[in-house]
Amino acid sequence: MRIDDVRVVLYQWELPPLPAAYLGPFRGGTVDVGVLVIRTDDGLEGNALLGDANGGGPEQGRAVVTHLKPALIGRDAWDHGAIWADLWRRSRWAGTLAVSAVDLALWDLAGKAAGVPVHRLLGTCRDKVPVYAASPNLRQINDYAEDAVRIRESGRWHGYKIHPHGRADEDIAICAAVKEAVGDDLPLMLDSFGSYDYLDALRVGQAIQELGFVWFEDPLAWDDLNGYVKLKSKLSIPLLATETTPGGLYNYVPWLLERATDMLRGDAPLKGGITPLVKIARLAEAFRMRFEIHDAFNSTDHVANLQVTTAVPNCHSYEVLLPFDTRNHGLTAYPQIDDQGYLHAPSGPGLGVEIDWDTVKATTTAELD
Repeated sequence: MRIDDVRVVLYQWELPPLPAAYLGPFRGGTVDVGVLVIRTDDGLEGNALLGDANGGGPEQGRAVVTHLKPALIGRDAWDHGAIWADLWRRSRWAGTLAVSAVDLALWDLAGKAAGVPVHRLLGTCRDKVPVYAASPNLRQINDYAEDAVRIRESGRWHGYKIHPHGRADEDIAICAAVKEAVGDDLPLMLDSFGSYDYLDALRVGQAIQELGFVWFEDPLAWDDLNGYVKLKSKLSIPLLATETTPGGLYNYVPWLLERATDMLRGDAPLKGGITPLVKIARLAEAFRMRFEIHDAFNSTDHVANLQVTTAVPNCHSYEVLLPFDTRNHGLTAYPQIDDQGYLHAPSGPGLGVEIDWDTVKATTTAELD
């Protein structure tokens, strides 16, 4: 199963209108995205999407064909581990997102060749996972409270995670308003995007632990390891960190040695693909730690994360960043949350999804090879 072609089809995605209360992180309108195609000499194709609701497809596509394609042509696609190691050495030029897309397409190929979904190749641990909603950035305090009530009343979510404004006093007020609105009926978490210094993080952490929040995510900058060590010693609420740490798999060592966080974080696109994501999950498992997988950037990233989540024992829940329709794109069918708030492990071969080529071809802007 030798790789004989690598190409990228660029196309345009018209995003649905965003709610009036919405501040981000996606801008809306028309964005440029792409599809990666890796073909083998026996006619199989592996695919992954490039870019997301903020665009980025052309940049990632050029990185793939310029820096990564030379390391792929003629290789046996089953030599996945060796290929990923070569790709990672090129990540300084290509970028982590491009490396991840290639890795996802290779796993898609492997699953299709074997006739099973990726989680079967990894070793399935469960057939479904509970889902929690992660808020966008919203304009007003009351917008968060209303959003949380809507999530609770739908009965389809296992929690609500707040992405606040990044200013300590406002964020404490947002958390208090949401807690008052939903009471104890909906588990709550806070993800502060690394917005605070140590003293503000301590103040916010003390406030939300009194409110009974489940975890405190990314309160400090990703490189403030000393701050995390101090903060962890002062708070009883669990800390969740390492979502945006650079260096993929290899940056987790100091976090573990310094005992700087209670739980580890990661996802396929930010860490370089399914291959390193599984290694990180196993590393966390060896330390008896939870490894909570972050929501992804596009539909195939999202499905890749779901494949890993259902194949590891130490990821207890799954994040879906709202609005959900910014993820539901580019595929003929998309995993849907069931009435009890679970996403089910894909059953189709490979990533378990198919590219919506009709939509792609209708809006194609270029092809890179």
